[in-house]
Amino acid sequence: MSDKPQPPDEPPTPEELRAKAEATREQLGQPVEALAGKADVKAQVQHKTTEVKAQVQQKAEQVRDTARTKEQITQAAAAVAGKFQEKTPEAVTEKASQVTQAARRRRGPLMAVAALVLLALVKKCRNRGRR
Repeated sequence: MSDKPQPPDEPPTPEELRAKAEATREQLGQPVEALAGKADVKAQVQHKTTEVKAQVQQKAEQVRDTARTKEQITQAAAAVAGKFQEKTPEAVTEKASQVTQAARRRRGPLMAVAALVLLALVKKCRNRGRR
C-alpha cells in the first residue's frame, strides 16, 4: 500500500489493490496453517513421541546416576570396613563375633529387654513434658 492517504471518492490503484490482496492472503493464511498443523495427527504423534523419548532418556540417566552412586557408596563402605578389620585387634574381633552369635541365639529375650528399655525412655520423656 502507498504511504499517501487516498481521497475517499478516488478508486484505489491496481498496486494498492494487489498489496491489499496480498496482506489479506497472509492474514488468512496464518489461521489456515495453524489449523492444518492441528489437523496433522501424524506430526502431533511424532512430536509427542519425541517428547516422551526425551523424558524416558532423562529418567534412565537418573536411574544410572543413582546406580553409580549406590555402587560408589557400597565400595566406600567396603573399604572402610576393610580398614576397620585391619586395625581392630584380634581379641576384639573374636569378642564381637561371640557377642553377635549370642545375640542371634537369644534374639527373643534381647528384643524384650530392648522393648522394656524403650518403654521406660518414652515414659520418662512424657513425665518430663508434664512438669
